[in-house]
Amino acid sequence: MLNTPRPSELMQLQPTILRFTQMLSAVLKIDAEVVDADLVRIAGTGPYSKFFGKKLNTSSRIFRYILETHEEKVVVKSRTDPLCEGCTNKNGCREMAFLGVPIMIEDRCLGVISLVAFSEESRERIKDNVQLFSDYIKHIAQIVVSKVVEKNSNSDGLDEVFTNLIENMDQGVLVLDENNRVKYGNQPALNNLNITQEALHSIEINIQPLSLHNNEMKGHQQHIISLGGRQELLVGQFYNAHGHQLFLMAFHQPNSALMIPDHEPQFATVIGECSKMRQLKKLITRIASSPSSVLINGESGTGKEVIANAVHNLSDRSQYPFIAINCAAIPDQLLESELFGYVKGAFTGASTKGKTGLIQAANKGTLFLDEIGDMSMTLQAKLLRVLEEREVMPIGSNKAVPVDIRIISATNRNFQEMIATNKFREDLYYRLNVIPIHLPPLKEREGDIALLINYFLEHHTQKIGVTYPGISAEAMRRLNGYHWPGNVRELSNLVEYLVNVVPEGDPIDVDLLPPYFEQTPEASSPQELLNDDCSMSLEEMEKIRIEEAISRLGNRKMVAEELGIGIATLYRKIKKYGLSNHRAA
Repeated sequence: MLNTPRPSELMQLQPTILRFTQMLSAVLKIDAEVVDADLVRIAGTGPYSKFFGKKLNTSSRIFRYILETHEEKVVVKSRTDPLCEGCTNKNGCREMAFLGVPIMIEDRCLGVISLVAFSEESRERIKDNVQLFSDYIKHIAQIVVSKVVEKNSNSDGLDEVFTNLIENMDQGVLVLDENNRVKYGNQPALNNLNITQEALHSIEINIQPLSLHNNEMKGHQQHIISLGGRQELLVGQFYNAHGHQLFLMAFHQPNSALMIPDHEPQFATVIGECSKMRQLKKLITRIASSPSSVLINGESGTGKEVIANAVHNLSDRSQYPFIAINCAAIPDQLLESELFGYVKGAFTGASTKGKTGLIQAANKGTLFLDEIGDMSMTLQAKLLRVLEEREVMPIGSNKAVPVDIRIISATNRNFQEMIATNKFREDLYYRLNVIPIHLPPLKEREGDIALLINYFLEHHTQKIGVTYPGISAEAMRRLNGYHWPGNVRELSNLVEYLVNVVPEGDPIDVDLLPPYFEQTPEASSPQELLNDDCSMSLEEMEKIRIEEAISRLGNRKMVAEELGIGIATLYRKIKKYGLSNHRAA
């Protein structure tokens, strides 16, 4: 009868060591492996996440070196290291870098904990953080070693090992039970939450992802942590270990003093807690159920369609279509057919089946007409008839179709000037402007920039599929001090750019901001100069604004989008103001 070898001391703790190894890999974002003194794999991640309990089948020169010398070994350039010479697996080896630490009890080596890089990015992470990673692994090894002898036949103390590991992590960690109640938090977590260990057990704590629509996404996300009657916004991720759920907090956290955005579904994307936005939300709530027309006025990029959507979602029409169309983006002859539709054979090139117009498609719902001020006088007359008669006449038809719609329109134009110069019908204006809503520019929304930055960081990291980054205090200060001529749209575009260029694991700092953020908030900006000169004409202000946007964006299409005008209109204004020599693609 063959004698079965007794499992090594590390193999007797294999479930615990495997959990520690997986956690180590998740925190450091490097694959990890643990072998015992007989070169038997105890735990591992990535390519080493299988064949536990099996002896390594390669020459394992580096492991043997650590086991024999009891010293750690770092290899940042594989194949050229002296230990790799003569290795039978040298040509087929995929390891690009290695950091191994012995697991020691007095003068006896129980095994090796190692980090292994399989990509150039991981190799650079090991190379740039050798001492930090080494200290981290040594600490884990000490915790395991301190308990390994007494744990050979007794599993009752595993929780103590687990708690010791978490307590000594630099990363904030909360431990939740099967009912998602918080059982324990280490000191960094308590510091992030501004709470004591005693208070942690005496109040109800709830953790919810900020983006409720995508709580299955892996990696760091923003979470709302409710502590009794208080809420904090923290970045972290959930991780299953040792029969519990861990909430691992990211090292870079948003400003804990931020107010949590309103999470009522109808206001999910209406981000803002300044006094003007709070008043706006109250107004939307009051007028949402009315059938009366709404006219939203505000600068380009302030989010007029977002407000229109909120009105629709709060109304009795929310189960029916919300149809949006930009009147400035479609040529006049096409806009008529888009809005009113046409019958078979109505004009040359018309579809043989005819077409249902957007007004008819929005029946029982809401029709949102953005940039209504760009609509021609002819179409204005037809739209007025729709509002008065509540019926639409498709092109080429002699039969009107009844419609039940609510019209919400938006503009950044001055209607009084347009009416005075016969560019907009006064009777239509009064029909559209039954309930006026003014959307303030971003520069007037004190305190909302930080909220919007964190909202767009969450939105764009989810969309792109990258890790949520932090943002430094100085970068936030500069963003808060900027005048935002492109309003919320400009802020969203900038955050999307920053999310794409920030190195993974790093916070967004001032060195990533575009050059025009180098000036301090106290320095004079073009917008401030405009505010200081009350005698400046509208044309002079328009010229300076276009000039500033061209200089900053360098792309005429982006300039036109930011200013809320068509590209052809932009070219006319560039020629009018003699800006042709300014560089813009």
